[in-house]
Amino acid sequence: MWKTEIRGCGWSSPVIANDRAWLTSASADGREQFVIAVDVRNGEILLDKKLWDVAKPDPKHALNSYASPSPVVCGDRVFVHFGTYGTACMDGKTLDTLWERRDLNCDHIVGPGSSPLAIGDLLILNVDGGDVQYVVALDQRSGKTRWKTKRSVDYGKLIPDERKAYSTPIVIERDGKQRLVSAGAEAVYQYDLATGKELWRFRYRGYSMSSRPVSDGRTLFLSTGFNHPRLLAIGLDGEGDVTDSNLLWEQRRNVPTMPSIVLAAGRIYMSNDSGIASCLDATTGKRLWLQRLDGEVSASLLIAAGRIYVFDREGGTTVFADEDSFERLADNHLGDGFMASPAAYGNALVLRSRTHLYRIESR
Repeated sequence: MWKTEIRGCGWSSPVIANDRAWLTSASADGREQFVIAVDVRNGEILLDKKLWDVAKPDPKHALNSYASPSPVVCGDRVFVHFGTYGTACMDGKTLDTLWERRDLNCDHIVGPGSSPLAIGDLLILNVDGGDVQYVVALDQRSGKTRWKTKRSVDYGKLIPDERKAYSTPIVIERDGKQRLVSAGAEAVYQYDLATGKELWRFRYRGYSMSSRPVSDGRTLFLSTGFNHPRLLAIGLDGEGDVTDSNLLWEQRRNVPTMPSIVLAAGRIYMSNDSGIASCLDATTGKRLWLQRLDGEVSASLLIAAGRIYVFDREGGTTVFADEDSFERLADNHLGDGFMASPAAYGNALVLRSRTHLYRIESR
């Protein structure tokens, strides 16, 4: 349909609302950070605005960017987040900046990763650096802090690198009330959404995960991250520390640290970072199939219209069926590599490569 060059470098995923795809970008050295809006109907750039300058950006990993957290659209507001470098709220119609926060700082060590979560009138941020670890809820209208909760795990003698994480939180419902589920290094937590009070905690060994947990409402599925990722199925009931009681099953082979998994019709689909895809029974953890793909994977998987899409770092796309056995439906290649996760738009896919934004649609 169209292909539009995007300035700078950024792994944030396109977020689509009101026929606009929102994304962030940064200069290669991280000194300039931008918000961009593209008309998904024709690929026209509607906004390309520098939000701020960064005098001395911290180092980042070669597989990361200075604009990796994805935007969030909530009603008429767009929230963009650059980790320690700042968070801003923009009017989705006028494109004016309404507020910004530059004080929620941490040492990411290898650059920012966790995306914000908009729920109700709150904007939730995981801040899990090597130096400080907390969750903070901002008022969407004003940007002021509504609550802030420090991670309760005692990291003891763990080095800073093993205290960081890049996961994005989710919301579940328990007993008719919404709870925040937030994974950090060494533990995943449930918090009271209104107050930030910790209600539940499950401990594990692991850190630096960027994959997002998923839930079917009864069970939480979570990758533990480095150094030896495991996929855990954790019961969501109980209160307090549930480490000894709530583990339902675990899978130790071919588990991702970066790409998020997909949960569909009682099956879990995932690809590890090396490009080995697998399908598990979500109830038992039994592996249904295993398949090596063509490239290494950072982007999260996408399910749309009964198909699973995997996009690799070299620009390859593998499409397979949402089935108990592996059925390859298509292979494609765009050439400049995918680090950002894809978005669906009607019958089309909106894809961000290292250099361009694409709209792909079968005719």
